[in-house]
Amino acid sequence: MSITSIGYATSPLGQAITSLNNQMTTLSQQLATGEKSNNYAGMGVNEGFAIAARSQLASISAFTDTISNVSTSIQSANNALQAISNLGGQVQSSAASTPQTLDSTGQTIAQENANAELSSMIGILNTPSGDRYLFSGNAINTPATVPVDEMLNGTATQAGLKTLIAQRAQADGAVPGGTGRLVITNPPATPPATSTVVSVAEDAAGSPFGLKLNQVTSSLTGATVTGPSGSPAAISIDLGATNPSPGDQISFTFNQPDGTTASVQLTATTTSPPPTGSFLIGSTPAATAANLTTALNTAIGTVANTTLVAASAIEAGDNFFNTASVATGNTPVTNQAVPPTAITAATALSGSTGTDSLAPGFTAGDTITVNGTTLTFVNGTAGSGQISTTATVGDLLSAIDSITGTSTPSTIDGGVVEIHTDDASSFSITTSPSGALAGLGFSGSSITAPVPPLRVSGSPLSSATSLVAGTSANTVQWYTGNSGPGSARASSTARVDSAITVQYGAQANESAIRSQLQSIAVFAAFTASPTGANSAAQISALSQRIATDLTPQPGQQTIADIQSDFARAQTVMQDTSARQAQSQIMLQTMVDNTETVSTQQVASEILALQTALQASYQTTSMMSQLTLTKYLPIG
Repeated sequence: MSITSIGYATSPLGQAITSLNNQMTTLSQQLATGEKSNNYAGMGVNEGFAIAARSQLASISAFTDTISNVSTSIQSANNALQAISNLGGQVQSSAASTPQTLDSTGQTIAQENANAELSSMIGILNTPSGDRYLFSGNAINTPATVPVDEMLNGTATQAGLKTLIAQRAQADGAVPGGTGRLVITNPPATPPATSTVVSVAEDAAGSPFGLKLNQVTSSLTGATVTGPSGSPAAISIDLGATNPSPGDQISFTFNQPDGTTASVQLTATTTSPPPTGSFLIGSTPAATAANLTTALNTAIGTVANTTLVAASAIEAGDNFFNTASVATGNTPVTNQAVPPTAITAATALSGSTGTDSLAPGFTAGDTITVNGTTLTFVNGTAGSGQISTTATVGDLLSAIDSITGTSTPSTIDGGVVEIHTDDASSFSITTSPSGALAGLGFSGSSITAPVPPLRVSGSPLSSATSLVAGTSANTVQWYTGNSGPGSARASSTARVDSAITVQYGAQANESAIRSQLQSIAVFAAFTASPTGANSAAQISALSQRIATDLTPQPGQQTIADIQSDFARAQTVMQDTSARQAQSQIMLQTMVDNTETVSTQQVASEILALQTALQASYQTTSMMSQLTLTKYLPIG
């Protein structure tokens, strides 16, 4: 019979020591790395949660980077906007207070300063921040505007702002010897005789140029004053058989291209020569009418060469910079009254012959679609999306304006319908049947507006009657950034949380920025004759308008509005960042509890293992010295 020895490795004591060694190895590795294990299997049952937490931590880290980058862009934009606002304030202050003394260049000190401030503003708008141009919308690799010299002076093939100002002045009759496109006559009576009638008339119905007749008031004894009426609009003053008395007055109010008004008041006098603002009472009413005609030509000519010059320059700047436009009817529209007269806002949309109504008028079932929104004509009371056939042309224009959201109400000038829009590129009107547009004086099957920049159309410029779209081939397009649909803020968006995005885009063609740029550019571009008799008055009128235009108006976007939008975005990001910081702490704690160890605890466990191992090794050593001979008796 054989005896099998007991192996140390398979003995309970050997196995215990091996287990302790393995534990020592594991604890030593944990002490060195601070982690429970170098593989997922050794992490424990909660490792699945830790893996998910790590994914969330990675997302938070990415969101944190995004918030940091967006915050930097917003801060840079805010600094730029504040600088732009300060520049506007400086130009406004100079325009309002600086003496209007011209130097040899035909400009004032304030205008020369405006040139420098315009360059600064263009530089701010075109300065990149990091990897983007801040005021180009989503066209982040493109400067927001053309260089200042190109904007003002154009190129070899493209007209700049200065050219548009000069051309518009000619079209408005705002030149020496001009009368603002008004025709002032003392026509002979019928049968031929000396006339007692003086007429002041616009030269063309529906023309956007020159002075427009607003109203006339008269205290002239025995005179019959009518108008403005007709197409083109006219005012008639018939002195009749009686001369006016000294001190009698007649006053005219004119609308100017930029929306302001100008007035002329003449007083009857027996002083010869008559003082400024007066007309000489002649020996007969016919002689007085001739004198009144002469005085009107002088007085209106002065308006045309002073305030109208400034108004024309302001409007030329608007034509160049603004996105607004106007769709003008092809012909004056008359009503069905007997005799027919030019339509007004009170003209009914339909009616019978002999009434103040359109011909042809709209009928029930006709539709008009404005920028995608359809209005249906109905008999009787109109509901939502409807307009009654018994309504007026003014009601229809108001309904159109409410859809387009235009800041300038649509109007009727001498029977010509003018539909205004703030965004010509998206403006469209169609009717069904298509021929219904003829009732409003438009030809074709749809109405569109010329897309700015707008240029005077026709030659000679002094008799032009319409504006056309300037093309990229012949006119500088001042804004070079993105101008697609949607708000400027929406042109740049960033996700700062799984369910939160912020909008932080900005565009130089936003109303607040564009209007300030426009005003400063017009002020810097305008020049007058250094020796002109009316030059000081022109600059004074322009300066007043610039100071007013640079003053924030109720209902209009301001620089502060843009900054408020950015502030709201920053608030959202700050709140999101704070919430993510709390989540980050919680998630990191979960990961740490699952994957890391306490080095102090591990060190204590190692010490305990070392003691246990030492005892085990000593026991093993003692047992290894035991032999059978020690227990055999001595013979």
